[in-house]
Amino acid sequence: MSYRRWIFVAIFLFGIGLVFGLSTPTSFADLTPQDIAALEELVDFLVSLPPVLAAIFIFIKNVSALVLSFVLSPFFCLIPILALTINGWLLGFISVIVSREESVGFVLAGLLPHGVFELPALILGEAAALSFGTVVVLALFKKERRSLLLPSLKQNLRYLVVALTLLLPAAIIETYVTPLLLT
Repeated sequence: MSYRRWIFVAIFLFGIGLVFGLSTPTSFADLTPQDIAALEELVDFLVSLPPVLAAIFIFIKNVSALVLSFVLSPFFCLIPILALTINGWLLGFISVIVSREESVGFVLAGLLPHGVFELPALILGEAAALSFGTVVVLALFKKERRSLLLPSLKQNLRYLVVALTLLLPAAIIETYVTPLLLT
């Protein structure tokens, strides 16, 4: 299957998660004290860092997640599938809660500036992971597919590098621009 089709598969999986997240009925009042404490702890940690370190932290966290997903993709593509659907669900879930507490404009101001880079990075990186993982799984069961492993790895690593590159401006914008828009 072409990489372009894997992009559509990744968008579809992310979209499924997003729909479920948007349709999950809840509010901040429904979150447990432990959930709220964990969120506050993360926010406090990021706010306490100098902006440069916060951007580096966000970048490394996002890069690590994509690379780990790619490396573990040969395990029947479970990690990329989970990464896409869970990230979609979280985006929808948090967006609904925040839009109820603040506004849709607030949600968009918080997401769009860095999301323009981060969401395509997620889709491109996870599409590469799905593509590579599928080739590895097929090669395990069909000898004639084994010759496709190295070319697939090289091609999908190129796509992964593009995705990882997009995460850098996303982290910088998330650190420097997004807070200005939310105040």
